[in-house]
Amino acid sequence: MAQEHILLTVADVRATYNHAITALDGVSFTLARGEILALLGANGAGKTTVLKAVSNLLPAERGQIVSGSIRFEGLDVTRTSPGNLVRAGLVQVLEGRHCFRSLTVEENLVSGGIGRSSSRAEIAEDLDKVYTHFPRLKEKRRALSGLTSGGEQQMTAIARALMSRPRLLVLDEPSMGLAPIIVQDIFRTLRRLNREEGLSILVAEQNSAVALNYADRATILENGVAVLSGKARDLRERDDIKSFYLGKKAMAPAIPALAS
Repeated sequence: MAQEHILLTVADVRATYNHAITALDGVSFTLARGEILALLGANGAGKTTVLKAVSNLLPAERGQIVSGSIRFEGLDVTRTSPGNLVRAGLVQVLEGRHCFRSLTVEENLVSGGIGRSSSRAEIAEDLDKVYTHFPRLKEKRRALSGLTSGGEQQMTAIARALMSRPRLLVLDEPSMGLAPIIVQDIFRTLRRLNREEGLSILVAEQNSAVALNYADRATILENGVAVLSGKARDLRERDDIKSFYLGKKAMAPAIPALAS
């Protein structure tokens, strides 16, 4: 992959919590402009730690990157504040459908535009665009976010991130706790944003089946180690991946290496 097309580079990153507990042990991957990359793995595999490292949010969790490097658009992520990363175009949607529950849906969305110092005209333009992608939010725009459904709250969290005009959208478990039909709707919208607007997406998911259906490539983590990377369509067809990560069989052989 040509270097000029690389948007994000995670190189041999090792991370700990409290300077004692190893969470990541030499994780490496790249994400190209206009690509959807899925991080897969079970609970505790290190997916969330990777995303927090990419967004420079580990220090807030008593976490540390002890070696390796992360670069986004030429920026050294570890030396760039989370706020400046957002302004540079790296925007994360945290796990857990984080909304300002006492604000309306539209007030939540506007807060995303304010975070990047958008003008009133830009906010109005971005609201129209977001409502096109999430028509349900337009219907609910005057409702308090805390009184909307789980799916609507997740849509609100994603749409608020889009109001920051990201070049790289980082999503942590967007399917968690949602009905399958809502999950499919959210992932279809993400892929449409990717295809039509060139939005690059890094998504951590336990729901490997849906992630592999919509991603271009995937990296699988186990115990803080990247054990496998490849094209999503190739991983979907592998019996060992189906066994370990898609729940197709009770037993499976060890996972051999796969060239990306």
